[in-house]
Amino acid sequence: MITLSPRAAAQVRVMQADLPAGNNQALRVLMETGGCSGFQYGMSFDEPKADDTRFESEGVQIVIDPTSLAYLDGSNIDFDDGLHGKGFEIKNPNAQSTCGCGKSFN
Repeated sequence: MITLSPRAAAQVRVMQADLPAGNNQALRVLMETGGCSGFQYGMSFDEPKADDTRFESEGVQIVIDPTSLAYLDGSNIDFDDGLHGKGFEIKNPNAQSTCGCGKSFN
């Protein structure tokens, strides 16, 4: 399961409001190869696929593919928009190491 902090959920809702009317896409959380440490995090709005795991956190619908779930299960997503804000930050208990940018892991 992936959880959103209240700040992250609020930001996702703001972004969803910018989608075309009638669009009910869920937040897709994923990992893909790349970045400085081997894998990088990704998020987008997408229609659920047949093999996705679906759940809700803070009122936001989240979907994740089986491969990404194996790497990201138990993660928490926060949003920092302060003076030195980094945007969305994923705290992944499965990451052995992360890079300084906080956007990639292994």
